[in-house]
Order: sequence, then C-alpha cells, then structure tokens
Amino acid sequence: LNSAYLELHYVPWVSNVCVTLTAVPRNYDPALHPFEVPREYTRALNATKLERVFAKPFLSSLDGHRDGVNCMAKHPKSLSTVLSGACDGEVKIWNLTKRQCIRTIQAHEGFVRGMCARFCGTSFFTVGDDKTVKQWKMESPEYGEEEEPIHTILGKTVYTGIDHHWKEAVFATCGHQVDIWDEQRTSPMCSLTWGFDSISSVKFNPIETYLLGSCASDRNIVLYDMRKSTPLKKVILNMRTNTLCWNPMEAFIFTAANEDYNLYTFDMRFLESPVTVHMDHVSAVLDVDYSPTGKEFVSASFDKSVRIFPVGKGHSREVYHTKRMQHVITVKWTSDSKYILCGSDEMNIRLWKANASEKLGVLAPREKAAMNYNQKLKEKFQYHPQIRRIAQHRHLPKSIFCQIKEQRIMREARRRKELNRRKHSKPGSMPFVSERKKHIVAVVK
Repeated sequence: LNSAYLELHYVPWVSNVCVTLTAVPRNYDPALHPFEVPREYTRALNATKLERVFAKPFLSSLDGHRDGVNCMAKHPKSLSTVLSGACDGEVKIWNLTKRQCIRTIQAHEGFVRGMCARFCGTSFFTVGDDKTVKQWKMESPEYGEEEEPIHTILGKTVYTGIDHHWKEAVFATCGHQVDIWDEQRTSPMCSLTWGFDSISSVKFNPIETYLLGSCASDRNIVLYDMRKSTPLKKVILNMRTNTLCWNPMEAFIFTAANEDYNLYTFDMRFLESPVTVHMDHVSAVLDVDYSPTGKEFVSASFDKSVRIFPVGKGHSREVYHTKRMQHVITVKWTSDSKYILCGSDEMNIRLWKANASEKLGVLAPREKAAMNYNQKLKEKFQYHPQIRRIAQHRHLPKSIFCQIKEQRIMREARRRKELNRRKHSKPGSMPFVSERKKHIVAVVK
C-alpha cells in the first residue's frame, strides 16, 4: 500500500496492526482533470458489463403442489409467509426463509379460484369451484385438533375471485356479480352488477379503501364505490381484461392485464385513454402485481415468462424465464420490494430477485459507496449507444424471440398499409389515432 494514503500506527503492547485511512485532498479544477469524461465513460461501460455478468435472478423453486398453482396471497404482517392455492383444491402455507411448506390444507373440491389474507394476518379466505367461501386460521391447529375452517359460506354460483378490505372486517367476492360481505354474516351486505357476464377479478384500492375495481368477461373494467352501493363508471376495451392491480402509492392509478398481450395503466379520473400502454409480452397477460414502492410492477403471461415494467415506460426492463417454466398463472411482489414470486402450470412456485444483479446479504460501507457510484455512472451514460445496447440485451427463448420478430413485421405492415390508405384518401378523411386510444372502445358513466 502507498504510504501517502495510509498511516500505520504500531502499538507495542498490542499484536495487531491498526490501519487508519486518511482523507486525500482533491482539487476539482477541470484544468487538472482533462480526461474526466472518458475515464467515467470507461467505468460506466465496465459497470454495465459487470451488471450483466452478475445478473442471476433465480433463487429457488418451492416444490410440493400436485397440480398447477392457480393463485397466491401475501401475509400482511410477515415477510417470510406466503400462501398458494392449486387446481386440485389444495392450499399450502410457505416459509420463504426456510424455503419449505409449513402447512397443507385440502380446502376445496376443484380449483382454488382465489385467496386473500385478513388485514390483521390472523386468518385468510379462499374461494373455489365448490361454490363456497371459507375462512381459515393462519396458525396451525394444535395437536389432536382437526383442520377445519372457522366459517363456511355456501353460495349459489361459483366464485372466481376474492379480496379483503385493507382496514375493516369486510371482503368482496366476484362471480356472477360483485358481493360485499361482512365477516359476521352469511349473506352479502350488498351486491353490485353492471352487465350480465361473469366477473373474473375484484380488487380493493389500498389507499381509498372504499373503491373497488373489477374485470368482466364482456371486456369491461368496472369501478365501484362501496359507500354508494352503485357502480361509478366502466371502460370497454377491445379484448378481455384478466385482472387489475391498484398502485399502492397513487390512489387513482391502476394497471390492467389484457388478453391482447398488453398491459394498460389507467388514471381512473380519465378513462378515455390509458396513461401508458406496456407492450412486450407475446401472449395473454394473466396476472399483475405492484411493487410496494409503486414505481414498478411485475406481470405474468401465458408466454411462459415474467416481466418487470417501470410504471411510466412502455417496455419492460427485465424478463425472467427458465426452460422448465410453463404458463405463468399468478405472480406476487413481496412486501419488502426485494423478491418476486410466480406460480405456474407445472406445479412450482419460483422465487426471483427483483433486481437481477443485486448482491444479497450485508454490504460493507465501501461496497455500498462503490455500488451507488456505479449506479450514478450508469444513469449518466445510459443513452450512449454502446452502454444502452449492453444494458438492454436479454437472452430470450426461441419461441418468444421468433414471436417478437413476427409481431414486429406485422406491426410494420399495418403501419405501411395505413400510410398508403391515408396517402390515397381525401385529406382529413382518415384521422390519426394514437396508440393509447386504439384499444379503447367506450367509456360509460
């Protein structure tokens, strides 16, 4: 080590050597540093390359289900607890720290269609194909005690989804209509409907907790106000929406996962056009979940991949896939914003890092400083062609790669056809329609 940077103090009665780092005076005069930008560019390039080298997002696979994983739920109080429901009616509770199943319940006959935890974390609810809503204790039964639900509600039709209020003892189910239930009653407090088709998903707003959103198979996204007991408004899209998720930081923003391979982020006050159209999947998007920070969300698709999108951008920043992973049906972002869980057809739940190259465990202060410095360098040079190319490059399965290529050709052909029609039509007869407004059929209030 250079003695100009270090002072070594030898203490005669101590065997160890004490090393003290001294502050190095720095002159920031640009005349003395003529090659600062080239030097920083080289560092940014190296940092970007190393980020891709260390990008190993897959952590583990949680095995144990005997059928495809159909739904998942997070524990509101415990970061290490996750619940999952399968197509054979089985519910499992997992400990993510130990990466093992701690409890198994045969909850329903047929599919577990939906599940959610109570806001206090003492119990959870499940709905299934056997037309029942069941409430279960979160804690395992004591020795000799039978595994039985706390309450069972027998409905008239199949329930396809459930969600719990964020602050009160109220939950909502969906199927033929949206029903609002009090936990102490066996009949719904009120029933909300707008149209005649089945409703696939219902979600409470985490901020304005009296608001609900639902997705129906007649291509509608309907918003309800629990205080009025009436629907507020609905937006009709070109194709069916599978589910939606509210932004946990912005009360009016929600993102919808659609059958037309896209995701749409809406502001509920202006439903005439989405805020952003997110276009990267090559098959139907089946589930979506927000990060606790509200800046990103994760989507699961029928194309056997999981993608992470920044809220304000139209393309994903990350795509996760494995050779064995089949159609991804459900996805969750953990409450500490560090991990992503996805459940798929081939009976596995996979655990991923939210940031693919993030180092897990405790970081030394100098590691933190170097990491922050590299991050700022990458942000500074992010639009440089070489750095941008390396940062955006992802290896994709052959099927997805070929479908992306095919869709690009089709999109270009449509654009060319539209230009030719406009060129040979009367001026003004073919107005320009923005990409955001193309997918909206109508807004009804």
